[in-house]
Amino acid sequence: MTMNIPLDYYRTFYYVAKYGSLTKAANALHANQPNVTRTMNKLEQNLSCRLMIRSNRGIVLTAEGRKLFAHVDRAMRQFDDAQKELNGDMQLEQGIITIGASETALNLLLLDVLKQFHYDYPHISLRILNHANPLALRSVEDGEADFAVLTTPHRKHPGFVSVPLLSYQEILVGGKSFTALSFQSLSLHDLESYSMISMSRETLSYQFHSDLFASHGALYHPDTEVATADQILPMVKHELGIAFLPEIMAREDLANGSIVQLHLQEEIPRRQIALVYDRHRPISPAARRLMDRLMALSKQNNAHEKRIW
Repeated sequence: MTMNIPLDYYRTFYYVAKYGSLTKAANALHANQPNVTRTMNKLEQNLSCRLMIRSNRGIVLTAEGRKLFAHVDRAMRQFDDAQKELNGDMQLEQGIITIGASETALNLLLLDVLKQFHYDYPHISLRILNHANPLALRSVEDGEADFAVLTTPHRKHPGFVSVPLLSYQEILVGGKSFTALSFQSLSLHDLESYSMISMSRETLSYQFHSDLFASHGALYHPDTEVATADQILPMVKHELGIAFLPEIMAREDLANGSIVQLHLQEEIPRRQIALVYDRHRPISPAARRLMDRLMALSKQNNAHEKRIW
């Protein structure tokens, strides 16, 4: 039969047994000795056994008392360890932050922020789930990740908060063999005649480009699909097709001439990197500190106010 014995009874017993003195236990508990004595009497009554005997040397535990103390001592140590762990989290001396991140968000923004954060808080462990947008969102939904950093557009989810962090522009690029074409003005319809490289069709980036073409009456049908954004640039450089890339990611290779920019008549809408988190789920102090740093970027980059879907 389960007994509903107050935890304070066991806590009092712990200090009495630890110090072998009712007076010392009362001092440790900031209580008076009569209250400690009453609590011990009630505990023995509830357990229907004698736990301690008074002697000239103080309190001596009975066999039952020693057996109980072995269990209570372990429990008190666990409580103490838990408190120290929580205090460490609050002071950012330890903890784990798990982030769902798309490849583009990781390279354009997140890595630089994580570098400084790791320098400031070296004892915080970082776990990066490098996913495409749908899986990154699912990691937040399932509670696997504290938050996600990904590109827009992304799937709306009830209860999620989306904070724009950084706006970026995509451009169309090709290998050196497209140098002559780089002096022309192309339409999206013209691109139907060329081999294109894109993210896989289940990604929201693929959907973004497909919708862009469709809005101008053109068909988006890439010949090559890749799993991550960082695979696109090497394939472009090896003349496997043309592709859309964030201008920042293409800047160095454009400067050294290993790729060329192709100019479009239609305007490509700007995209954003956003922080996404579940407003209904508690966030650890360490994760909150990193989120605050990321959100500060929205102010620095004149981003829109955060949207709650």
